[in-house]
Amino acid sequence: MTSATQVDKDMAEEKNSTQNNFLPQQYGCEILIENATIEQAEDNSLPTDAYLIWYRIDNKLLMDVTRCRKRSELFDFYYDKYGAESVQKIDFGYGRVNPKLWGYKAPEKKKRR
Repeated sequence: MTSATQVDKDMAEEKNSTQNNFLPQQYGCEILIENATIEQAEDNSLPTDAYLIWYRIDNKLLMDVTRCRKRSELFDFYYDKYGAESVQKIDFGYGRVNPKLWGYKAPEKKKRR
């Protein structure tokens, strides 16, 4: 039989391992710029579906530029990853590029003889 301290250690290890396993893809999100500055966030070459999210960690206000289908999924991701009081504000980004065309690179043309 295991002792109470062994059970507590196992639960602590399990909590630490699950805390680091928050992937944005599981929530349908994509982080474009992490710990962004205002100048980086105001870039017009970002897609129109980009969001700016402000969150607080250890009394330090940080901002990320992310893409997500719905704001609720974005909120769920940051709520689960950083905790209840972390999310401060979610706002629209400054992107001007169609999301279907963002990141698209035209194929190279073959040389004619």
